[in-house]
Amino acid sequence: MRSSEVRVFDDTDLEFIEILRNLNISRNVASTLAFLSNVDEATSKSLELGSQLRQPEVSIAMRELRNFGWLDEREIKKEGKGRPMKVYKLAVPLGEIVEHIEKQTKKDTQRIMKNIEKLKMLKFQEK
Repeated sequence: MRSSEVRVFDDTDLEFIEILRNLNISRNVASTLAFLSNVDEATSKSLELGSQLRQPEVSIAMRELRNFGWLDEREIKKEGKGRPMKVYKLAVPLGEIVEHIEKQTKKDTQRIMKNIEKLKMLKFQEK
């Protein structure tokens, strides 16, 4: 049996994940972002172990990150038979991802405030 080292979240990472969750980022994406921001690149298996997610959850998070254009992936051939292994890394700096989240949150907040103002106007127009 061979031994390997797996990175695990510290208190700062857990706080980072919690803040993302408070900004309506899914747990899967938040955990995956936290993990990928701490490593140069990671295999699916190391992501599962390090982010404490199951394989389907990692796949869902990877799809979302890919759709945003935040993910680079490549395949490496494993020894012997079987499918190649995917290796992932962030395609953009974490700062750009945070800026995107900030812009999206501001846009969402403006939309919500407009709807609240419409509600107020409707309520005050009643008899």
